[in-house]
Amino acid sequence: MTNLKDKNILLGVCGGIAAYKSVSLLRLLKKAGAEVRVVMTDSAREFVGETTFRVLSENDVCTGLFNTNEAVVRHIEWASEADAVVIAPATANIIAKMARGLADDALSTMLLAVTAPIMVCPSMNTYMYENRAVQRNLDILEGDGMVILEPGTGELACKTSGAGRLPDPEVIFDRLDKLFVPCDFTGKKILITAGPTREAIDPVRYISNHSSGKMGYAIAEAAEKRGAEVTLVSGPVALLPPLGVETVRVESARDMADAVLGAMDTADIIIKVAAVADYRPADSRDKKIKKKDQTGEDLSINITENPDILRAVGKKKQHRFVAGFAAETNDLVENATLKMDRKNLDMIVANKVGVEGSGFEADTNKVTFLFRDGTRRDVPLMDKSAVAHALLDEIGIRL
Repeated sequence: MTNLKDKNILLGVCGGIAAYKSVSLLRLLKKAGAEVRVVMTDSAREFVGETTFRVLSENDVCTGLFNTNEAVVRHIEWASEADAVVIAPATANIIAKMARGLADDALSTMLLAVTAPIMVCPSMNTYMYENRAVQRNLDILEGDGMVILEPGTGELACKTSGAGRLPDPEVIFDRLDKLFVPCDFTGKKILITAGPTREAIDPVRYISNHSSGKMGYAIAEAAEKRGAEVTLVSGPVALLPPLGVETVRVESARDMADAVLGAMDTADIIIKVAAVADYRPADSRDKKIKKKDQTGEDLSINITENPDILRAVGKKKQHRFVAGFAAETNDLVENATLKMDRKNLDMIVANKVGVEGSGFEADTNKVTFLFRDGTRRDVPLMDKSAVAHALLDEIGIRL
């Protein structure tokens, strides 16, 4: 799910070695269904040819104020039609021009006519980036309401190491997408759990389940984009942490219980998505258990119950809004409703597993929202990101 479909995006490209990343960013924007217009400085053309941007954007590329009959007014037309502007890479030169209101080329002139949100992605030598004049100019731009995307750190093309790398195109795309999300959860602190837990049998084997963490991570990403301060307590998954989210990695149910109960006091909203193992081996071995043909013994594992994290949260919730998930194979609504009542939840998301396109490991989900007041909402099969926003919409209404 993306908010960039059918949006008019103005991509400003300045002269830096990182200009090649702008090509990948353009591809991502086009794939998302955005209409992209590219404005290049003269220096940018020394690194990437305008033909590349023209072909990929399927639009003319603006490189100067006077090189075509239409160029003199194009900067006003494009500026007025833009839904957002992203400058990647943004050099120290363009940052200084923007801070001082200078307009001596197509890009700097166009930027003065823009009324849409502007994202600036600095990319330069570490010492240049840390220079007080550059930092002062960035402060001015931030004070003017522009979004400044912090550069990455590492070895740069100039052989220095430190801050100054243009973030990966996927990061820029994600932050640009955030510009079009309403910040209706600003000031709220949300605690989310995701993924499975693993209960060790021995140093090699464990008890777990099929949870991929995708649903919980989608909710964390959506909440962060909507302005919330998000803490994500995650079991072991093969997913990258969402941008802007504090991610706490845990392994077992007891680890997750400690993390959740330790963090809930500062939370306004708790969304418990994790598929926590109900049981664990009563005695976890410290050495690998050998096969029967090596030991001559049958293997049996005694299990004991894990702490019920959601029940503990429900008992302590006080003013907090608490939502849980119920993964069921049968009697979906009945079982989920019982779970909501037993654990003192404000709502529960009933999620039928074992159905194609829904539940564990899938990128889509089909759920039913159930509430304490008896109301329900059936959500059709959709991308898990869309389900996440639908869930937050419902919570926002009830808050």
